[in-house]
Formats: sequence, C-alpha cells, structure tokens
Amino acid sequence: MTLIVPDFDESVIVRSVDAEVVGRAPTTVRLLADSSSTGGALSMQRVTLTDGADGAGPHHHAGSAELFYLLDGTAQILSGEQVVTLERGDLAVVPPGLPHAFAAAPGCDADILIVITPGVERFEYFRHLERIAYGKVPQESLLEVQELYDTHFLKSPAWDERR
Repeated sequence: MTLIVPDFDESVIVRSVDAEVVGRAPTTVRLLADSSSTGGALSMQRVTLTDGADGAGPHHHAGSAELFYLLDGTAQILSGEQVVTLERGDLAVVPPGLPHAFAAAPGCDADILIVITPGVERFEYFRHLERIAYGKVPQESLLEVQELYDTHFLKSPAWDERR
C-alpha cells in the first residue's frame, strides 16, 4: 500500500461565489479544489445535471479513487458492469481501475459532489470538456489527454443499455 502524504500547510477555503463554473444546463460543473491547491490530496468538483443529463461516459482512473456523494436528486452510477441508482444522501466510492460513469437518472435532476483522491489536476480537463460542448475542439481531442488527466475511456454495454 502506498501512503499519499499531502503537501500543503494551510486550509483550502473556497467560497461558493468564487468557484469557477464551466458548462451550462443541462450540465454544469463548479470547480472547487484542484490537486495543486490540496498538495495532491484530492480534487473536488460539484456537478449539476438536469432532466436526465449525462455526466461522464464510461471510463476508469488508473491511480485514483472517485467518490460520488449525491447532494440532491437521483443519479445513475456505473460501477464495473453494474448500474446503481443513487438518491439524495447516498455515497458511492469507485476504486482505481474500475470502470464507472455517472448521469442524472432519466427524467431527473442530480446534484453530485465528486472527489478524486489522490488528486489529479482536473480543472483544465473540465475546461476542455466545455470547449468540446461549445464546438471549439473535437470530441476526439479527449483521447489525446487521457494519460494527462488519468481518465481512460472505454465501452460499457451495461451502461449503454441503461442510458
């Protein structure tokens, strides 16, 4: 087992009004803390999905676990080959290497707090996704940055069947 010792010596305080927001309904991401601000301990964002919107398609992280805490609404989470429905107050933690995805449940909204630990610089990843959504860069450009953001995309028949 490897112990990650974060390297920062002051509390990280992020005021809601100061957090950068990327995207627009039906998918918005509030960037809360990146790995560089937490000494590598974690990365954190709040994702708000409306009316059954997709969050992230099937992928895995080679070196980080990902935590999903449902602040409100109803979401679907792919965990391996199982699709699980989460409701307000539910928690899912996906270990490194396990395929996962998330979305608001069909016809529902979802407000999800997401933590990746140990942290990976993720803010620029979400800005990249926004550029894709606005047609500024092609979807395929994500394949070029999989290693950089430890986000490795894959196919999931179980997810495709439910979505």
